[in-house]
Amino acid sequence: MTFVTDLHLHSKYSRAVSQNMILPEMARWASLKGLDIISAADFTHPLWFRELKSQLKETSQGLYSLESGIRNQESGKSPLFLLTTEIASIYKQGEKLRRIHNLVFAPNLETVEKINKEFTKRGFNLIADGRPIIGLSSKDLLELLLSIDKNILLIPCHVWTPHFGVYGSKSGFDSLDEAFGDLASYVYGIETGISSDPEMNWRLAELKDRSILSFSDAHSPANMAREAVAFELAAPTYENIIKAIMRKGGTKDRIAYTIEFYPEEGKYHYSGHRSCKISFAPSEIAEKGTTCPVCRHEFTEGVALRIEQLAGAEFAKVYEEKESARGVKWYTDKSKNHPPYVKLVRLAQVIGGAMEVSDKSIKVQAVYDKVTHELGSEIEVLLKTPLSQIEKTGGAKLSQGLDKVRRGNIVIDPGYDGEYGKVRIWNSDSNIVQAAEEKQKSQLGLQF
Repeated sequence: MTFVTDLHLHSKYSRAVSQNMILPEMARWASLKGLDIISAADFTHPLWFRELKSQLKETSQGLYSLESGIRNQESGKSPLFLLTTEIASIYKQGEKLRRIHNLVFAPNLETVEKINKEFTKRGFNLIADGRPIIGLSSKDLLELLLSIDKNILLIPCHVWTPHFGVYGSKSGFDSLDEAFGDLASYVYGIETGISSDPEMNWRLAELKDRSILSFSDAHSPANMAREAVAFELAAPTYENIIKAIMRKGGTKDRIAYTIEFYPEEGKYHYSGHRSCKISFAPSEIAEKGTTCPVCRHEFTEGVALRIEQLAGAEFAKVYEEKESARGVKWYTDKSKNHPPYVKLVRLAQVIGGAMEVSDKSIKVQAVYDKVTHELGSEIEVLLKTPLSQIEKTGGAKLSQGLDKVRRGNIVIDPGYDGEYGKVRIWNSDSNIVQAAEEKQKSQLGLQF
């Protein structure tokens, strides 16, 4: 069976996170989005851990459900929770300051309690933030976790983020071997982050036999499932999910596909300065340099440029495009070494564009509720629902917009330096469209 998962979320106890990120709301939104398994999030925070213990019951090996029994619209089953948390390591290595974020998977609440006790014994401040900052290196963190329970899994998260990703321009690392040393073989995958997609990561040799994972890192319920991983599992268990990530599950337990943000929409796709309102594609950096022409300071380096630095500027196209019966564009690995993926735009954004209002408006929420109530979850509507049904429920323009998103017939003004990219599903200004398309074409030499 296929289980759609989002295994990187945050709770209300993390900084800059919505107070609505509580277990019942997370489960409710998981059902709306079409998620079968989600992260329980932030398990190191003492107050949140108390909520996890009081509100969750183990219903399958290593997976938990709420007593309230909120159910997924497609499967009719209650969304399940898997215990994961993000940990920030800030430390010195080789006389350089390193700031690396890692995603940790735990097999049960008992193991989480052991992790938390060990962190407390070492003097780590767990109450300050749901995403704790610790002084252990990534390697030492992994070594400690494996000593607690060999079934714990660590995945470097949002690996290309300039300041906190293991491959980021400020990390000081160019490889997992540099970051994890002789424990690198225990790192079975990476999380792409929203400013890169799997194809961009397929270009790195050391990721050839590792899983390329994509989760939302959501700080609010509405952003859940903006990236997700669909697993094919013989049964929904922690062990089977870990086997799939480790690529040791054969055909029974494997990653079926991933759902992706358009990387241009990510906050760090291009290099630039948000305060100066200027950004450069890698080709422009090669021509004009990395100094901002407005303030004369160095740009915040973008993911597109960083990947080019590590993978090389010259490369062959490594993916193929295929279209499903519903007109959805899928991207497949030519080498067949990695599962396929699809790039989507959140349903609320498409509705907002169709109505020419903010995707956060009450009008958009009303249409969103109507569409998901009548047609199924957001993922179902984005990927599978016939356009004729969408038109009947949400109107012709929404149907047109979803068709454009499915086929990739959109334009995005890429994000940079913490600024999200701007999605243009409809745009009457052909000059703006043409300029944005030219920027997209220059990204990493790809043709869109």
